[in-house]
Amino acid sequence: MRALHTAATGMMAQELNVQVISNNIANMRTTGYKRQRAEFQDLLYEHVRRIGTQTSTQGNILPVGIDLGGGVKTVGTPRLMTQGTISPTGGDLNVAIRGEGFFKVLMPDGSFSYTRDGSFQMDNQGRIVTQQGNVIQPGVTIPNNAQSVTVAPNGQVSVTLPNQAQPSILGQLVLTRFINKAGLQAIGDNLFVETPASGQPQDGVPNIDGMGDLQQGSLEQANVEAVTEISDLIAAQRAYEMNGKVISAADQMLSAASNLMR
Repeated sequence: MRALHTAATGMMAQELNVQVISNNIANMRTTGYKRQRAEFQDLLYEHVRRIGTQTSTQGNILPVGIDLGGGVKTVGTPRLMTQGTISPTGGDLNVAIRGEGFFKVLMPDGSFSYTRDGSFQMDNQGRIVTQQGNVIQPGVTIPNNAQSVTVAPNGQVSVTLPNQAQPSILGQLVLTRFINKAGLQAIGDNLFVETPASGQPQDGVPNIDGMGDLQQGSLEQANVEAVTEISDLIAAQRAYEMNGKVISAADQMLSAASNLMR
């Protein structure tokens, strides 16, 4: 019976939907995380009576048809790249992006990845790095006798050194943006890499030409809303249950038909 297969596709779709929602909920406290949303499309139809077909030699047209759907399929789990809440932390190397852009990260193999996670650290050479030890680009090295570190909204990094009245400028942080930032591929560790869908990376100075600005002593939280995720989870659960009931009903109908033949 066709209904068994159709309902089965619905159950598989909602199972994937719950997986996406559970990942969002699990990352509610992940710095810079961007939530995903499962999107679906209907499958091909069997046209038993095709609408618009001529029904007589006088030119009568069939006003309605009979189309039997094949179920549902998952077409994507796009990320919603909306701004997360900016929360103060007080850390000198905690930097949040307010607006467009990603921090550029040099990977061990020489490639680049991108992140919204500004919870930076210093390595044993004084370089500003991610929590995995990857260097933020362009590289900025902080002297070991620096008394304080300042990151300006435009990305300029400066420090106060002993016996100096004026801060010393060490370097300039840049941001990278993409034409289609939802086309970036997540690789874990709060990192994204470019893909043909994202377009080419465009580097720029923060707070200029549409780039976001930087806020030192703060971090961007995940853009996950608990109420939204819970309501989506309940809806997915109910949809799964209803598809299960369709399978039960179809099974009962098949059983009744089978009993008539005995």
